Amino acid sequence: MTRVVITGMGIWSCLGNTLDEVRDSLYTGKSGIIFDQQRKDMGFRSALTGCVELPNLKGELPRSQRAYMPEQALYAYCATRDALADAKVDADYLAAHEVGILYGNDSSAVPVVKAVDTMREKKDTTLCGSGAIFQSMNSTVTMNLDCIFKLKGINLTVSGACASGSHAIGLGALLIQNGLQEMVVCGGAQEVNPFAVGSFDGISAFSVREDEPQKASRPFDRDRDGLIPSGGAATVIIESYESAVRRGAHIYGEVLGYGFSGNGDHISTPNVEGPARSLEMALRRSGLSADEIGYINAHATSTHVGDANEAKAIYSVFGDRKIEVTSTKSQTGHEMWMAGASEVIYSMLMMKNGFIAGNLNFENPDEDSAKLLIPPTRVEKNFDVFLSNSFGFGGTNSTLIIKNIK
Repeated sequence: MTRVVITGMGIWSCLGNTLDEVRDSLYTGKSGIIFDQQRKDMGFRSALTGCVELPNLKGELPRSQRAYMPEQALYAYCATRDALADAKVDADYLAAHEVGILYGNDSSAVPVVKAVDTMREKKDTTLCGSGAIFQSMNSTVTMNLDCIFKLKGINLTVSGACASGSHAIGLGALLIQNGLQEMVVCGGAQEVNPFAVGSFDGISAFSVREDEPQKASRPFDRDRDGLIPSGGAATVIIESYESAVRRGAHIYGEVLGYGFSGNGDHISTPNVEGPARSLEMALRRSGLSADEIGYINAHATSTHVGDANEAKAIYSVFGDRKIEVTSTKSQTGHEMWMAGASEVIYSMLMMKNGFIAGNLNFENPDEDSAKLLIPPTRVEKNFDVFLSNSFGFGGTNSTLIIKNIK
């Protein structure tokens, strides 16, 4: 099959808005989690969140375009703009080629809330505004980016809960491998506003360690008490190896394996068998053995059952092999629909710079995490292959294996 490589990356996250900023945050162990008083005033059980800067695109995009873009589309635009520039793909190239877009997104809360409030208060649907429908649709990110960048290939939103961004990359790779696309813009975006996550708070999904925000996200730690919502956007440009060589593009790495599975079980409680099958499929498709994986970026969100079952799944596939396993969510919180894409970028930055960011706040292992090699502080290590897990509500699982290209 056609080889698939990554030639551009862009990110807008609580760890920074450039690749250099994010690399430095990972290296120094900076946390992007804060206490948000607005959430407490709204009656949230937990006021913790990732802190993401809202882009100001006045002067860069016309008002007519910005009117169609909700919060997460703004993040996605910035990440995609930077990824295309990083890949040296300009407007002329996009005009002459059928470049596709597959982007993960699974909610758009604020536009819906605003439209419903307007209808209830004013009793006049015309006052919702012409942009309301385009902001509120789940495909808002891909429809906006497709029009702004004038992309002419596949145009599709991937809604796979917290595995959305990872599935987008995996599906894009499959299209390229089968000769259906030569280049695809892939990524994931997550809105950070309180309305998007209020229902999560309502089921006690979030950590209430509010007195120590930067210590609240504790993946794999025995004393974890819930996740912290976060977001932003991350974009990777993937293309065929032949296309990259023809363009003279810088190649970061090669997508070797994409594994996926469904748990066929509980809607919110993950099991062990589903994730394990996703891991096994990714390894099988990559052609690599478990011993050749140099680092595992875990999905681990800092929930009791989720982290425990992922640890069991990793152990069932990798056994006693001592491969470093960390969750960058200890620094970012759970970036949800974005996480599968952002964690590919985080892992790539670590691989390219010879280190593994520590799993912050990992102080006391439980019986499952004790079987894994989980470093609580940064490890200086050169590695050439990483595996990234992303799992979501409804039992959707995605695993990516990516190899370094030097």
